[in-house]
Amino acid sequence: MADTSTSTGPGGRPGPLVAPGPALASAYRARYARTEQLPGFGEDAQRRLRAARVLVVGAGGLGSAVLPLLAGAGFGTIGIVDDDSVELSNLPRQTIHRERDLGRPKTASAADAIRAIDAGIDVRVFPERLTSANALGILDGFDLVLDGSDNFPTRYLVDDAALLTGLPVVWGAVHRFGGQAGLSWAQHGPHYRDLFPEPPEPGSVPSCAEAGVLPSVCGVIGSLMVSEAIKVVTGEGDLLLGRVLVHDALRGSFRELPYAADPHAEPVTELIDYELFCGVAPAQGAQAQETPAREAPAATSVSPADLAARLAAGQPHILLDVREPWEADIAELPGSLLVPLDVVVRDAPGVAERLGEDPLVIVCHHGMRAETARKLLAAAGAPGVVLEGGIDAWSRQVDPSLPRY
Repeated sequence: MADTSTSTGPGGRPGPLVAPGPALASAYRARYARTEQLPGFGEDAQRRLRAARVLVVGAGGLGSAVLPLLAGAGFGTIGIVDDDSVELSNLPRQTIHRERDLGRPKTASAADAIRAIDAGIDVRVFPERLTSANALGILDGFDLVLDGSDNFPTRYLVDDAALLTGLPVVWGAVHRFGGQAGLSWAQHGPHYRDLFPEPPEPGSVPSCAEAGVLPSVCGVIGSLMVSEAIKVVTGEGDLLLGRVLVHDALRGSFRELPYAADPHAEPVTELIDYELFCGVAPAQGAQAQETPAREAPAATSVSPADLAARLAAGQPHILLDVREPWEADIAELPGSLLVPLDVVVRDAPGVAERLGEDPLVIVCHHGMRAETARKLLAAAGAPGVVLEGGIDAWSRQVDPSLPRY
């Protein structure tokens, strides 16, 4: 459990987070012999790790790197939160899962892998999406959080929930050929909202599924996260408080970005609607501005089932796909017009002028880029609606034969 009596070490820096657990059995002493001989580490540090309870948010690319290392290092209790299932396109970077796990919940697959490393670990699975309604309950009973989520709403939710419960959060993020790792711990220094007070504009930062990520980058950033978790629990080393470590795989480089707490930041007093905060939840029923080009739709999104019904009924429509060409090569809706988002950003009026008068439905992978395009095109005189959940939701709810990626 958290060792509040040693929460502050020499010089005011955080001391060990967790008190040492019971003496280790001889088999575990033999298992951790090479770790215990590290200078300044010893049996006490290993007993702290065995007593520590760590919650991992996400069993994807970062989670796949983090979870086996946590198990191997000797963390005694590991929780896993993820509501997704294993897909073929996950396997290159989500190496905790195997071909035999395709279709299984990621929490179940990851739990099996952890128990195969050490059957004595207490593995707690939460096969659900972390939300404002369940976050505080899920975090309860853990000493620290490792956030390997792949979207901004969850990152802000984890940070706020940890701030309200006093837990440290080791976070990581990966994108294409690089990534970042840091420590958010408001009790002892700045936290995630000090570094990123406002989320980026929706669609401006593609997800891993949309932009891709070099598999090895997940391993690098995940390893940094576990090293930081070990330091937090044992009190060893210099923590990444007020520092972000940035890795560039193509350059083979690391650099450090310092940041400080914002004394004027609004205090976090409750959990909010993070989809709305990050601008990724379409405002249902919101009225688009009337334009002379066509009548504005009453809503800003359409469900896959409703769109399928409209198409089956032969209703006129324009399907505008704002993904990249390589994504359309994998899966696309029949009759779609492919115009990548960056083209819309550069010349929304020109795109709007060429769309014609039929009702407009904008499609991307998960819906975020489509929402950005919708706003730009509406301002240019071509209001439309977004396909809720994007082509990924369409493949799950309407046409399972459509490849997912």
